[in-house]
Amino acid sequence: MPTPIRLLTFSTLYPNSMQPNHGVFVENRLRHLLASGEATSVVLAPVPFYPDAPGFRALGRKRGWDKMAQVPAQESRHGFAVHHPRYLTIPGIGMNLAPDLLYRTALAAARRLMAQGVTFDLIDAHYVYPDGVAAVRLGQALGKPVVITGRGSDLTELPDYPVPRRKIIDTLARANGLITVSAALGEAMVALGADRAKLSVLRNGIDTMMFRPMEREAARAAFGVAGRVLLSVGHLIPRKGHDRTIQALAQLPEYTLLIAGDGPERASLQALAERLGVSSRLRLLGALPHGMLAQLYSAADAMLLSSSREGWANVLLESMACGTPVVASNIPGNPEVVQRAEAGLIVRENTAEGIAEGVQALFAALPDRAATRAYAEPFSWDATTQGQLALFRRVLGRDA
Repeated sequence: MPTPIRLLTFSTLYPNSMQPNHGVFVENRLRHLLASGEATSVVLAPVPFYPDAPGFRALGRKRGWDKMAQVPAQESRHGFAVHHPRYLTIPGIGMNLAPDLLYRTALAAARRLMAQGVTFDLIDAHYVYPDGVAAVRLGQALGKPVVITGRGSDLTELPDYPVPRRKIIDTLARANGLITVSAALGEAMVALGADRAKLSVLRNGIDTMMFRPMEREAARAAFGVAGRVLLSVGHLIPRKGHDRTIQALAQLPEYTLLIAGDGPERASLQALAERLGVSSRLRLLGALPHGMLAQLYSAADAMLLSSSREGWANVLLESMACGTPVVASNIPGNPEVVQRAEAGLIVRENTAEGIAEGVQALFAALPDRAATRAYAEPFSWDATTQGQLALFRRVLGRDA
C-alpha cells in the first residue's frame, strides 16, 4: 500500500458536540476516505464567536449563537481529532471580512498543531467562500498545496456579491485542485474561470448500511402515522422551500406530511399550515439525530425536496436507499440524482401546484421499494474515495 496521504481537513462546515448534524456530509466523506487506509487527517473546524456587546447578546440568543460558546476547543469524533479554534464574526458586515478573520485564526491554530508535532502534506478545504479563500492563503503561508471542494451556494449565490466574487475567482485560480459534488456545480465553477484540468466532479455518496429499508409498519408506528405519508428533510430556511411543500399539502387532502429539521422558519411554517387548514396533517418533527433518519425515511411513501438551490442533495439518495422514492425540484444537480422512474421524478415546475402534480404522478405509478433501493445501491462512497485519492496524489506528484 502507498504511503498514506496526510491531510489537514479545513472547514467551518463540520459537526461538533452542539451541532451534530452541521456539515455532516463533510464528515461522512472524510470518514469513508480514512477508512480506505490510504489517508490520515487532522480536522481544523473553526467555530464563530461574536462580539460581547449588548446589541449582539439578544440577537445571539435568538439565533442560537450562544451554543457556539459551548463547543469544546478539541474533541474526538469517530476516532480522529477535531480542533475548533474561534474566529471573530461580525453580523451585518461579516461576509466581506470573513476570509481574513478565518485565515488569521486558522494560521495560528495550524502553527500550534505543527509545533506539537502534527504534520500534513495537503490542505483539504470545503466550501469556497470564506473557507477556500482562507485555505489558499493558509497554504501559501505554510508552503502546502490546497484542494477545495465547492458544495452549493458558494458557487451559485455568493458570486453575486462583488467582494466575494472577486475573491472566489482569485481563489479558484490559485488552488492546486478543485472538486465539485455535481456536474452542474462544476460548470458553475468553470464559468467563474476555474481551470477544467484541475477539476474533479466527485458526488457525495451514501452509507448503504446505515440507510437501508426498515420494517415499514414498525417505522410508521414509531412516528404515529398511517395512510399516505409524505416526508421532507432539511433546515427550516427559505431556500429549502418548505412553504411550497405545505402549500402543496393543501392540494393533497389524502396525505400527511412530516418535516424533519429545525431553523428560523419554524413559527412561520406552522402559521402557514394553520392558515391553509392543514395543520392537523402536518408534523414538524424538529432536528432528528442522523441515526434516526433511516427509520423516518422507511415510514414515508415518498420524500419531497422543494429546494430552490442545492449542490448535491444527500437526502434524495438517503431516501432512495431506504426504499422511498422522491419528488424533487427541477434545479441543477437534482436530475443527476433522479435519473430513472424507480428513483422518483423531477417536478415540471417548482411551485405548490407543480409539487402536488408530481406527487399525484408518482403515486399513479409508485415504484417498488426494492427497485428504489436497488437504484441507490451503486451510489456508495467508494468511487468518491478513489477520486479524492487520485486527485490528492496528482497534486502531490505521487500519481506515478
